[in-house]
Amino acid sequence: MTTIAVCDYGSGNLHSVARALGHVGADVRVVTSGDEIGDADAVVVPGVGHFGQCVRAVREAGFADAIREAVEDERPVIGVCVGMQILFEGSDEDDAPGLAILPGRVRRLPASERVPHMGWNTVSWAGRRHPYTAGIEDGSSFYFVHSYAAGLGPDTVGAAEHGRAFSAVVARGSVFATQFHPEKSGENGLALYANIVREVAA
Repeated sequence: MTTIAVCDYGSGNLHSVARALGHVGADVRVVTSGDEIGDADAVVVPGVGHFGQCVRAVREAGFADAIREAVEDERPVIGVCVGMQILFEGSDEDDAPGLAILPGRVRRLPASERVPHMGWNTVSWAGRRHPYTAGIEDGSSFYFVHSYAAGLGPDTVGAAEHGRAFSAVVARGSVFATQFHPEKSGENGLALYANIVREVAA
């Protein structure tokens, strides 16, 4: 069975992520420090709340080095919501540096729209598909809760719009991350997690 380590650093959506992964067949290992990741087949970095608070907690728990080691070993690393944002170099939300695993900076969404962006929105696959998105139709809806987002770039797999276009899904090497919450996105979210578990097992 595929073992997926879910990083517990005080993030609010930890248990719903773990339940969703378990529902689609993963052996979920909730870990509270980087040392506990061990030989897990993949690492999930969930996140809810404030960028600075999350990235500081990740560092304090020793997850930053463990995540980088997983990337160097080409083990899948999956970021969710703020767990995606902290993989970038930084954010307008806080001066704390991100993990810089992904290039670029997370910017605040335009004030011309209601912020936070909360609720369902469609995601368009941005010119390239990824094995984790297989079988999920272009324009499918996912559930978002965020005020900041990364712009579009070469790592963008899925794009959405809220005042401006932003990266809803990014991928680079073994790293894959979503701005939306798959665990709150019904059948489409479970399909995404099922794809991840299947591909990691393969």
